[in-house]
Amino acid sequence: MLFRTTLLICAAAALASAADPVLGEAQYKQRCATCHDRGGERIPPQDALNGMTPARILRTLDMGAMISIAYPMNRTEREAVAAYLGKATADAAPPPEAFCKDRTIKLNDSAKFIWNGWSPTSDNARYVPPELGGLTLSNVGKLKLKWAFGFDGDVTTFAQPTVFDGHLFVGSAGGAIHALRADSGCIEWAYQATGPVRTAIAIAPVGNQHALVFSDLTGWVYSLEAETGKLRWKKKIEQHEATRLTGAALIHDGIAYVPAASWEETRALNLDYPCCTFRGSITAVRVKDGSIAWKSYVIPTPSKQVGTRSDGKPIYGPSGAGIWSTPTLDLKRRLLYVTTGDSYSSPAADTSDAILALDLKTGHIVWSKQTTPRDAFTSGCSAATRTASCPEENGPDYDFGSSAILVKTAQGRELLLAGQKSGVVYALDPEKKGEIVWQQRVGKGGMIGGVQWGMATDGQNVYAAVSDAAVATSLNGLDPKQGGGLTALRVGDGSRVWHKDPAPCGDRPNCSPAQSAALTLIPGVVFSPSMDGHLRAYSTEEGNILWDFDTVRDYKTVNGVTGKGGAIDGPGPVIVNGMLFVNSGYSRFGGIRGNVLLAFSIE
Repeated sequence: MLFRTTLLICAAAALASAADPVLGEAQYKQRCATCHDRGGERIPPQDALNGMTPARILRTLDMGAMISIAYPMNRTEREAVAAYLGKATADAAPPPEAFCKDRTIKLNDSAKFIWNGWSPTSDNARYVPPELGGLTLSNVGKLKLKWAFGFDGDVTTFAQPTVFDGHLFVGSAGGAIHALRADSGCIEWAYQATGPVRTAIAIAPVGNQHALVFSDLTGWVYSLEAETGKLRWKKKIEQHEATRLTGAALIHDGIAYVPAASWEETRALNLDYPCCTFRGSITAVRVKDGSIAWKSYVIPTPSKQVGTRSDGKPIYGPSGAGIWSTPTLDLKRRLLYVTTGDSYSSPAADTSDAILALDLKTGHIVWSKQTTPRDAFTSGCSAATRTASCPEENGPDYDFGSSAILVKTAQGRELLLAGQKSGVVYALDPEKKGEIVWQQRVGKGGMIGGVQWGMATDGQNVYAAVSDAAVATSLNGLDPKQGGGLTALRVGDGSRVWHKDPAPCGDRPNCSPAQSAALTLIPGVVFSPSMDGHLRAYSTEEGNILWDFDTVRDYKTVNGVTGKGGAIDGPGPVIVNGMLFVNSGYSRFGGIRGNVLLAFSIE
């Protein structure tokens, strides 16, 4: 059985042997040397970088402090820089006491306490009933920190854990997958993926055992044996270099439905990059062996050259419309619902910024409802000097980043709920090809605004938190006075039930009040994490705060890693059997760094 230290040694060795040293040196001189050769209070010089492992440097480029510098670089260039700079061999091994005395994993499919994947149910409501959660309005105030687990070398934690019959499975920005005991956090096994893992892990029975299915930010989809961590299969479902897999797979009847998005809109910052050719997709993968049952592109027409830029370089399209979130299952209509992002090329595709219904058996697009026409955007549009790769529409970059929710109202009517970066929540009629029933504004919206990663509903109300974060250039990070807010809307007609303004940041460094993380709901209580590092529980009746835990602190972790809490973004809390699990630490946009998974209990 291999654990993370051995795997990191292998990963570092693989990087060093496979990367081109000439390319690495050239990329360093072009993109890094100006700052690192000069050094400074917050800028480590090259000799300090030489003391790090290639794997740690690659994590920093992928998901750490250097992500904004690395955006224009492709994967080969990042790996070459990491191998050129990194000279150390491996991070320290976890102490022996970090491992469980009994590492046996036996999973019972009929177990009572299971949160499998992005949401406890395939409608993506993120609602936890009392028999699963064990938390109630009356005892939520008794939650206390039980244990903390640290991700060594990481400065961002963004993979939502999955809890199955007393065992917890979670990925990390460093690509490490851990199986932990849910009650104690001790390590049962570990596996090292090729790239950062942001997705929640989905579990399905295969014969007498169970398969874990997840994907990474370099385009790979994996299946591990849940009981041992052994690799079952590994498949690259998208060959495009900029593929980015962020949405957890949805598994039904032996098929994993895997969404695909990409980094490509950020590649436009590189003036030599021929933009753009990526198309969002859903791939239906057979869990038993990784074979593909079907594949459906959101934009059916393949990309080709459609023009010439002002500098004479070719323009490609159509492109974009990535799928960032988990699909939603509708067994009644045999449909799969997905939400899409913006286009990267002009003209913007009709299926971008849209809710789509796909045939469950074939992947054929049955209907599509676009909410923001003419939204084509790349990072070349938001640069200080607009680049030639900015499409003529120039935004507004109003992706759907969160899953649609299939809900039945008290009157028995089914609706699809979708929250957008525009700051608008939509209710659609699945019986009428996505006809809009109502829409309601809950925030200002923006490129990093509006509804980001997930709403929650109990069938009566839908709860929507907004980011509405703003970058404060003078502060080299997020504006501490802009962002946040939580709103309850009546599912039946979209009318506002209540609104709660965000808590102020005060003097906390690198703080933002943005509430961009996904919500989680139990009867009477909605949990909303914040980029200020707080996890708050709100009353569903009037929005009063019932419980508040500030995660920004140092932690003594169960695996001996130096633990620090920070901003919370991406996934929301997971609640199972009287325990609550949440990640803390999110360094993008200058947010508060952190590297811990926190476990709370009412005991």
